[in-house]
Amino acid sequence: MRAVLTLALAVALLLPAAAGADPIQQGIVIPHVPTGTPPVELGQQLFAGNCATCHGADAQGIPGRGPSLRGVGALAPDFYLRNGYMPLERPGIEPTPSRPVFDDREIRAIVAYVASLGKGPPVPSPDPARGSVSEGQRLFADHCSGCHQIALAGGYLTGGVAPPLNGVKPVQVAEAVRIGPYLMPTFPSSQISDKQLSSLIAYVEEAQHPQDRGGWALGHVGPVPEGLVTWLLASAALVAVCVLIGRRIQS
Repeated sequence: MRAVLTLALAVALLLPAAAGADPIQQGIVIPHVPTGTPPVELGQQLFAGNCATCHGADAQGIPGRGPSLRGVGALAPDFYLRNGYMPLERPGIEPTPSRPVFDDREIRAIVAYVASLGKGPPVPSPDPARGSVSEGQRLFADHCSGCHQIALAGGYLTGGVAPPLNGVKPVQVAEAVRIGPYLMPTFPSSQISDKQLSSLIAYVEEAQHPQDRGGWALGHVGPVPEGLVTWLLASAALVAVCVLIGRRIQS
């Protein structure tokens, strides 16, 4: 009887801790490997347990489920894993950014394994400090604002969603520009050079922390809504002046 009570007490103490813990996403397989296991070997095991159902055991892709990953280099897996786009809950749905299900060591391992399958682009190293914010604003307005809005607020598109860009890191922007995830077009270096990409990222960083300098930000939703508010306030002031003048004339 005492043993039963002890077991019940232990379960009661463990349940709150388990409820407050952050569970691994259903279906995620984390292999137990010895310390010092080479990243490529760990990545191969992680890939087999979590990616092969869509991309194939040999990473050559499965029609209707997932594309081939041979020759994509480190760029694509690093972007999709670090932004929580992959693994998908089910094939065919739009990948959306979320918290990564793998930690940094596991992500680096999967990236190393995929990159070992064929020559491909590495993870970019943009330098926004060497970019021009004004040029970046022009590039963003020409290529990105139609979906993400000039204030980085994101938006809804036909068949997809353009996520907001607040809080994104320079490498994330550079990877997205080169990959073109989901409905986003791909911009190779022939369209946006590495130098221009640094400028574009410099604008994104500036727009994330705008300097209002005493102005009325209005949520940084863009010039059109701000102009409408200005006209509304001006119209109200004009009506008030007309009413005041009319009362003085009558008196």
